[in-house]
Amino acid sequence: MILNASQIRAWDAFTIEHEPIRSIDLMERAALACFHWLEMKDLTSRSFQIFCGKGNNGGDGLALGRILLQAGARVDIYVLSPENMGTADFQCNLLRWKDFSKREIHWLKESNDFPALASNSLVIDALFGSGLNRPLEGINALLINYLNEHAKEIISIDLPSGLMPDTLKIGIPIIQANHTLSFQIPKLAFYFPENEKFIGQIHLLDIGLSPGFLHQVVPEISLINQEVVEKIYKPRQRFSHKGTFGHALLLAGSYGKTGAALLASKACMHSGVGLLTVGVPQCAYLVLQVGLPEAMVTSDEKKNNLATMMPNYSNYQAVGIGPGIGTEKRTRKWLIHQLLVIQCPLVLDADALNAIAYEEKWHCIPKNSILTPHPKEFDRLFGVCQNSQERMLKAIEKAKELSCIVVLKGHHTLIATSEGEVWFNTTGNAGMATGGSGDVLTGIITGLLAQGYVPKDAALLGVWLHGQSGDMASKRQGQEALVASHIIDFLGDAFLLMANR
Repeated sequence: MILNASQIRAWDAFTIEHEPIRSIDLMERAALACFHWLEMKDLTSRSFQIFCGKGNNGGDGLALGRILLQAGARVDIYVLSPENMGTADFQCNLLRWKDFSKREIHWLKESNDFPALASNSLVIDALFGSGLNRPLEGINALLINYLNEHAKEIISIDLPSGLMPDTLKIGIPIIQANHTLSFQIPKLAFYFPENEKFIGQIHLLDIGLSPGFLHQVVPEISLINQEVVEKIYKPRQRFSHKGTFGHALLLAGSYGKTGAALLASKACMHSGVGLLTVGVPQCAYLVLQVGLPEAMVTSDEKKNNLATMMPNYSNYQAVGIGPGIGTEKRTRKWLIHQLLVIQCPLVLDADALNAIAYEEKWHCIPKNSILTPHPKEFDRLFGVCQNSQERMLKAIEKAKELSCIVVLKGHHTLIATSEGEVWFNTTGNAGMATGGSGDVLTGIITGLLAQGYVPKDAALLGVWLHGQSGDMASKRQGQEALVASHIIDFLGDAFLLMANR
């Protein structure tokens, strides 16, 4: 799950009360976790320049510096010096430093106090962490910019200073960390692509916060991981037959985009569906018959586009529409008519969404449909968004408004349900940013729907399987060489992860 900043503070307080443990000792535990990470990475022999604010993040930095010093590292401490005294735990760690070490603390009162940064030193950012609620300015902003310009390598504790934990801010001074050592649970800021250049590699460190707190908190956002999908996954029964696993219909393809139909169809078959019929224009008929002999194929009266086909939808347990169908006017009109008569579970992807946007027919989307747009398709459908947080909030709004499920594709694909649930996926990699990857996802989710998974579960399981297959493929192919068909090749391995538990 993802907790907001106030919930994480409440978790700290709960742990302090119920373990029980003093807040200063919890801070020591966090500093030790950071030290052990540095030790594991064989970095403790380096010299360190630690920059601290006067809040609890600065207290973490002081405690880490003392522990590093005890381990024999060379450590220099720099403290931003506004007028306030700082938090009680910061002051406590300041006294501990002075009691332990005769090394001078450097106070940064103005930009002339900024130190030279040694080329072989590691800069530790313990300035503000997740306690920030407004953009930095004055000497604080000057120091952030100075460190970004001159530091060779920066490790941020908790959160890169200047970054907001729950709100996306663009164009403000933020530390550009190579590594972020965050505690216990991921923060929403980690899931916005605009923040990638600030957070570097994320490392979640367990500091032993009380698990009992999680039983009483309601998260705003949940994470799709293996534990979640194993509860959704339905193992096959021995006496099953092909009828047990449903009959899916995919309506896909146009002249020049037959590959989209083939990829979606192969993925659907590999997702476990019992029967698959593919509806394509005449130009794609032979390709589908030869390329996927396991599927049945039916063709439109038109040669190059879907425009006249009227399936008997009562024959199918799920329908997927959109991969490669194009956006010609007659196809758009045909699609809108299908939306008015389809009554079985439905996946709408790619050109189906573009066609709805062109025709401005959002009200025609059947309830409980699964929409799978990438960001540009989402903006065409629902209006241009200025950033990923705005797009996330709009996805949540539209899922409720249309009583559907929005699968907003990305590195951490977001799923918003009509009940207001929000999920981020934890599988997938940049190698999957390739043509046809979305068509594969459409096929997987359609196949799961046909097998009887409810729309929410089909979306959660389908997105996880898609990403997990891509992760397995990238280990074999490398991210650069990965293509959409490789994702299909590893679907069986992804299923085995769940089946063999």
